This record gives sequence, structure tokens and C-alpha cells, in this order.
Amino acid sequence: MKILIPGLTMTIPLTVIAFSIAMVIAVITALIQYANVPILKQLARFYIWVIRGTPLLVQLYVVFFGLPSIGFRVAAFPSAVAVFAVNEGAYCAETMRAAIESVPAGQLEAGFCVGMNYPQIMMRIVLPQAFRTAFPPLFNSLIGMVKDTSLAANITVAEMFFATQRIAGRTYQFMALYLELAFIYLMFSTVLTRVQAYGEKRLNSYGGNKS
Repeated sequence: MKILIPGLTMTIPLTVIAFSIAMVIAVITALIQYANVPILKQLARFYIWVIRGTPLLVQLYVVFFGLPSIGFRVAAFPSAVAVFAVNEGAYCAETMRAAIESVPAGQLEAGFCVGMNYPQIMMRIVLPQAFRTAFPPLFNSLIGMVKDTSLAANITVAEMFFATQRIAGRTYQFMALYLELAFIYLMFSTVLTRVQAYGEKRLNSYGGNKS
């Protein structure tokens, strides 16, 4: 319980908040690239290039330990949320971009033909289809983020891995404690995998009924 409680009170909230923000970043970044506005597209590509080309742990250190040296001090949890959101947003942006581009161009033309404007077409026609295509890889990213939150222990976020380290430092029961930690991560991932399977089944069923 001493490990599970930090998981429920810190690891899960960190994951949910960060991934929610990441999805907003991902959709905006993907739409910018899809709209093909030269300057904005280059900025989006630069953001993706930098974030995907640097380690997540280094990004955590830059924000939590680096920013205070230039006068910006951010608490551990907000730092972790920001870094995980920005990092995951870059990866999910590419997933969303590919999903949006997979929607046939005829869908846009059909939308214009019935009197919709561009934002309406994106919100009502393109994005719903894109999300259906992107659902499996996006959910895989969510599962990966649950495990990656262990890196937040390096900036003193009191999540499961941090709690396990502190307990192990007092009791020296390293094998038992780290196996317990691994089991809890496995259970979290298993639950999310089941949710993913259920979601995919519902989406396939909806797509089949619609056709």
C-alpha cells in the first residue's frame, strides 16, 4: 500500500493531466502541419524535431534544475506535467498528422459542397475519422507515459518509483520492493490495455454499423 497509494495519488494524476494537455498540443500541431501554412508549419516541425531528438530525462532536468539558474523556479509536479505534456505532444502530433492525412480529400470537398466552412469540416468530419484511426497508437502512447512517469522521481516528484526508492533505502528490501513496483506498473498497464481493446471494439462496431 505504501507504493500503491503514491501511484493513485501522484502517478495516475500526473499521467492524466499531462496526457490531456499533450493531446491538445498534438491536435493543434497536427492541424498546423495539415493546413500547410509555411511559417507555422516550420515552427511545428522544429518543435517536433527538438523534442523527439532529446531525451525526456534531459528535458526534465532542463526545466526543473536549469530554469532556476536563469530566474525561473517551477515546482516539481508542474515541471513534470509540463515536460511530459510537451514531450508526448510531439510524438502524438505525428500520430495525429498521419491520421488526418489518411482521411480522403473528397471528405473536405463534400463538406464544402454542403456549405460547411473549413473549421466545421475539420471538427465534424476530418478529426472524428482521424481520431478513430489514431486511437490505438495514441492509447499505446498513454500506456507508455504511465511507465515513463517513473522518471519524475529524478526531480523529486513523489510518485511510485520515488516512494519505492525511499522505502528501499530504509529497509534494504530491494528485490521485493522493486518487484512489487514492477507488478503495480504491470497492473496499471494491463487495465489500460483492456480499456484500449474495449475502445477499439466499440469504434470498429460503430464504424461497421455506420457503413
